[in-house]
Amino acid sequence: MIPAAPLSLQREAAPRWQQLWRDAVRDPRELLSLLDLRASDLALADAAAAQFPLRVPRGFVARMRRGDPHDPLLRQVLPIGDEDLRVPGFALDAVGDAAARAGEGVIRKYRGRALLIATGSCAVHCRYCFRRHFPYAEETAARDGWGAAVDAIAADPGIDEVILSGGDPLSLATSKLEELTRALAAIPHLRRLRIHTRLPIVLPERVDPGLLAWLRGLPWPVAVVVHANHANEFDAAVDAAMADLRAAGAALLNQAVLLRGVNDSVEALAALSERGYAAGVLPYYLHQLDRVQGAAHFEVPDERARALHAALVAALPGYLVPKLVREVAGDTAKRAL
Repeated sequence: MIPAAPLSLQREAAPRWQQLWRDAVRDPRELLSLLDLRASDLALADAAAAQFPLRVPRGFVARMRRGDPHDPLLRQVLPIGDEDLRVPGFALDAVGDAAARAGEGVIRKYRGRALLIATGSCAVHCRYCFRRHFPYAEETAARDGWGAAVDAIAADPGIDEVILSGGDPLSLATSKLEELTRALAAIPHLRRLRIHTRLPIVLPERVDPGLLAWLRGLPWPVAVVVHANHANEFDAAVDAAMADLRAAGAALLNQAVLLRGVNDSVEALAALSERGYAAGVLPYYLHQLDRVQGAAHFEVPDERARALHAALVAALPGYLVPKLVREVAGDTAKRAL
């Protein structure tokens, strides 16, 4: 007779993606050690890490170039001293989220659309994040079982599309996503669902059978807008995740941010569009940096951004050229540059 397993082992094991999430690198010095780099090779800043902690999945670290302090993936996640500079024009709320609040965890900026702050959690902490100072503890739609957020959307018949954002909505357990979309499905004027997520790029294991079953069961057309800034962010695991998302019926788009030292060359931007398309992802937006406090060192001047975009138009077919835009608080749409 095989003895019964202890009760602690009889509980359902956590999904693999959650285990990988918990195993993320959180110590900047460990990250540098994994890449054969020394703190003296970079302007590593403990103060910046204390203010906005490092978090990066080990699978994403594996895509970084060892021994290269200028690696474009490393630059996106490593806290450095430039973040502590206070630069005029860079604010805590760079895009006017607070003024666009339409309910608990609901932001209403553009006609027909409501953005739902599903969670404050992300699998990776990008140093240029425009919500790095967002008050998630007070403004998360998941509070009270989604009730206030869903009620706010239901009360406005002008909303026909809900955008799940955060944080990263796919950081929620699939059961929580199911709970949310069951509530949203009772709203008759909703016609589309959009999911803004970086997880399929930085933690492709999140695209598991449970998530795909949830996607296939949704009653609306679904667009999944992923976020990759450099071609090196794609690998075989990401390709497989994209293929699974497409097979589940999702339309795939990519939005990138133009970042100094990461992708501010025609070659890098063209490679990103081509590599994403090879994985089944169409370019959508190339954002000028949101001017959030702590990210000024990533900014590319508008004149340079326009020149890069013009060169990209000349280099690629139109369907591989993202729109160059900036989000401006109070505007009724993204502002084309």
